[in-house]
Amino acid sequence: MNGTNHPHPTPAGWRKSSHSGDEGACVEMAPLPGAVAVRDSKDPAGPVLVFPPHAWAVFTAAPPRA
Repeated sequence: MNGTNHPHPTPAGWRKSSHSGDEGACVEMAPLPGAVAVRDSKDPAGPVLVFPPHAWAVFTAAPPRA
């Protein structure tokens, strides 16, 4: 998958997976028009990766890796 580093997106509604625990090693996603933004939950002011919807769908449909 190819992501584009986008320094200042303004998506509303950041969400964390319901599978995330309390360890703090989580990512958050937010829908954008025609894209999906992803960031590190520990660094909400840090960099954001922006993926096309198809790439996000492939990623979320993939089985978990051990």
